[in-house]
Amino acid sequence: MSAERPTFSPFWHRVRAMKPRLRPHVQSTRQFYRGQRWHVVHDPSSNQYYRLNPVAYEFVALLDGKRTVEECWTLVLQNHGDSAPTQHEAITLISQMYSSNLLAVDDSPEVDQLLRRGTERRSKMIKQQAIGLMYFKLRLFNPNHILEWIEPIMRPVLNRWGLIAWIGLIVAALIALIPHWSELKNGVDDTIASANWGWLAVVFVVTKLWHETGHGVLCKRFGGNVPEFGVMMLVLFPSPFVDASACWAFQSKWQRMAVGAGGMLFELALAAVAAFVWLSVPDGLLKQIAYNAMFTCSVSTILFNANPLMRFDGYYILSDLLEMPNLMQRSTQMLKYWAHKFIYRLKDINPPATDRDELAILTVFGIASTAYRVFLFFSITLYVLGKMFAIGLFLAVWSAAAWFILPTGTFIHWLATSPKLADHRWRAVGVSMALIVAAVLLIGVIPMPDRRRGEGVIDSSTKSGVFSSVDAFVKEVHKRPGEFVAKGEPIVTMESSQLEAQIRLIDGYLAEATAVEREATAGNPAAAQVARQRVATLQEQKRFFLEKQDKLVVRAPHSGVITGADPQSQLGAFLKEGKPICDLIDVSKLRVTALMDQTEALWLYEQPREAYDVEMRLVSNVGEVVEGGAVRVIEAGTRRLAHNSLTFAGGGSIEVERLEQQSGVMAKRPQFQVEIDPKRIAENAQEVWAGLPGERVRLRFALPPRPLLAQWVDRLQKLVQGRVNL
Repeated sequence: MSAERPTFSPFWHRVRAMKPRLRPHVQSTRQFYRGQRWHVVHDPSSNQYYRLNPVAYEFVALLDGKRTVEECWTLVLQNHGDSAPTQHEAITLISQMYSSNLLAVDDSPEVDQLLRRGTERRSKMIKQQAIGLMYFKLRLFNPNHILEWIEPIMRPVLNRWGLIAWIGLIVAALIALIPHWSELKNGVDDTIASANWGWLAVVFVVTKLWHETGHGVLCKRFGGNVPEFGVMMLVLFPSPFVDASACWAFQSKWQRMAVGAGGMLFELALAAVAAFVWLSVPDGLLKQIAYNAMFTCSVSTILFNANPLMRFDGYYILSDLLEMPNLMQRSTQMLKYWAHKFIYRLKDINPPATDRDELAILTVFGIASTAYRVFLFFSITLYVLGKMFAIGLFLAVWSAAAWFILPTGTFIHWLATSPKLADHRWRAVGVSMALIVAAVLLIGVIPMPDRRRGEGVIDSSTKSGVFSSVDAFVKEVHKRPGEFVAKGEPIVTMESSQLEAQIRLIDGYLAEATAVEREATAGNPAAAQVARQRVATLQEQKRFFLEKQDKLVVRAPHSGVITGADPQSQLGAFLKEGKPICDLIDVSKLRVTALMDQTEALWLYEQPREAYDVEMRLVSNVGEVVEGGAVRVIEAGTRRLAHNSLTFAGGGSIEVERLEQQSGVMAKRPQFQVEIDPKRIAENAQEVWAGLPGERVRLRFALPPRPLLAQWVDRLQKLVQGRVNL
């Protein structure tokens, strides 16, 4: 035996004389994982599964109720040497199989054992349900007879030809939707609107019923049973589920993966059908329901069911693809193993895997899934707090206790009672206390850099809009965005045949009126007075139209750089009076205009300007840093955006609202405008930025250093203030 696996156990005397045996109804299936043979034993009555390697399976097979545990262990030890289980491993194996109702022991009545094990399983299940309150399960009935009726009907398409047809359906739906992409994207706002919540909930439940039908039918297709149907409360929202764990005993991993993917395959097919319905029906309730189905079957399926970090379909598919069952539990054991080995320096411990690839996969998956669970806890809690504060607060306290406080208690119990620490318990306690002190110092005492980030756009304190002053067609464009223009220099030239015709008509009227005036002056003073007034009126009208004719050449109101819309895009177009053409900004007075929501901007009101520094970097030139000078915060929130480049479409991070009427770019939530002047490089410097006005800028605010815990509490407080409606 190796030094890291002690052969003997001090508890061996308690089990050595026992004569356990496999229960007669236990089923066994041989499977191959990563090129190695394994055996899966299954109890149909309790739907419990247990995986054994060949040596452990031989040991269990020798337990026939006649041989003692020690006799079986000795035989395996003689046959396999170092590969045989140690006494401690044999005790653990017997205990786990006994608790899973796979082994029978004659030391006490079997009925009592079965009841006790059933009670223990129910108690364990209740505890797990209480801990996972956000994912509470309620079992309702056995759907096996329903699936036995459905499966023969769907059997003709549950094969490779059906898969090819499924791919064709999905591709056809995507091709049909591509021309309607903008309409499809804009429909999200209507779907998540409160007026649609009722229909969205109904569609969600129906589509998830179809999803679970996919799991159940494919499980039946490959010979498995589906003994349970129920409802899972996902963050207090009902979602159906079926127990398709019978697929764990399938010999082919591709069959197991097919059962895991069955729900998503069925849902995406339903999404494709809903897409064709959405494209073919007029606006109305049916069209909205079809969109709801598309949204639910595609977005929720891809984001949640396909996510391997959650114990949904994607997790089981990944486990089968990697041929690593119990991936979540073993990855957790892997992290514990590393902690025991490198932090507590324990010797008599074994990793949950020996293959290097498995060790790496388990470690990476354990870290990723743990981080994701923490992220999910805070995201769901904040969301529920924002919608229903009392319920969200209860969920937050309960889940924090279940996910953080109880594991802490379990750790303390392990530290105080674990036999593995018997020889150096005080050293382990000292290491734990040192880690706690180090964490407290690192997080709660030592000041750390406190940096906040934002995003803005290069702007100017002198900014003017350039508009059309007459109704005319654009004839010629002289300047494009980014070009400098001097005051009075032409930007575009327009033409109006109607205006020219009006001027010619007035010239004719004026010539006639002048002739009448000369004739009347000689013989009729009263008529001459009327004629002179008419001439003056016509001359005034001509001056008015000549001024409008002069405005056909649109000139710069001041020196600056053209920004915003490209005047070239208006070439040949008819512009009404007042129609915007472009923007003009003074580059000698550049600044950065940033927009921040309430959560991001609150600290600006709490910190004086001299308490923090500002660094600014162009998105197009992140290597150049410009120090920020004066900072002005406009206290009133606004939804009108300073520039399109701050939106999702322009590469920014602000979500805009779809408007029925054209009234500018509007943010979904109010934003606080922050104006930052760059510090001049030299006294006579006119320009600081190498980029053009309208470019996006990354901002970093360096606040006074504070402990990380204070920073996190401050961010969490502001995040809650921005989401919670009391």
